[in-house]
Amino acid sequence: MKIAGVQMDVKIGRVSENLDKMIARLKETRAAGADLTVFPECALTGYCFDSLEEARQFAEPIPGPSVQAMVDACADFGGMAIFGMLEPEGENGVFNAAVMVTGTGLLGAYRKVHLPFLGVDQFSTFGDRPFDVVDGEDLKVGLNICYDSAFPESSRELTLLGADLIALPTNWPPGAEHVAEHAINTRAMENGVYYAAVNRVGHERGYDFIGQSRICGVAGETLAVANHRDEAILYADIDPAAARKKRVERIPGKHSIDRLADRRPEFYSRIVEAHELPKPGRE
Repeated sequence: MKIAGVQMDVKIGRVSENLDKMIARLKETRAAGADLTVFPECALTGYCFDSLEEARQFAEPIPGPSVQAMVDACADFGGMAIFGMLEPEGENGVFNAAVMVTGTGLLGAYRKVHLPFLGVDQFSTFGDRPFDVVDGEDLKVGLNICYDSAFPESSRELTLLGADLIALPTNWPPGAEHVAEHAINTRAMENGVYYAAVNRVGHERGYDFIGQSRICGVAGETLAVANHRDEAILYADIDPAAARKKRVERIPGKHSIDRLADRRPEFYSRIVEAHELPKPGRE
């Protein structure tokens, strides 16, 4: 199947305008044959809000009106879409969320687990649900958001749950270049999965966004990349069966690897121990 990543600018607080742009890009990717289209983190709302109160004005329930609009667009054009948005949390909070939809409805939703001290994440509530995999038309998709890619445990957990593809809507600012250039390929390679990291571009309230979206294959190879700060659409052909074949025979009978079967979890206990560390700027 073919997947697409839409690297786009986003206008903070202009939900209708952002939504219209996403629908137009979805129509374009579908015309090019994409079965799944991935949009950036907070593509619906923008990211650099100055307060929780401001951010909550643009948060919507999941499902809600904008999710339904994208469902309707998928019904019109076909295919599936993943995009970032804000979701209300209780009476006062907000989650940084991502959803996956198709023409028949909402397939799955994710709340960002790892939060940096930046933009709306300064005020967001930590994701409160376990990692999960979304079943989407013969493709199993694991959802992460931006900073999650810096924690290899996130991708490994999704892989163990059966993900063929990890989709990462992101808002990488300056300083994240090495994540874009190296971490995404590494996450794909070490788990034997496809990985689509889709960043935004543009300038928002003193922050620039670096683009450099990329789609990686199961061996960690780069299938498509946007090495610039302009809007772009990336395409890549993927084969879910390749992500499900974890044993790699490099020299038959002499050299093979399986990065899941060859794990030694009995030596990894410290990884899941809780450590209380200072979190500057966050109580």
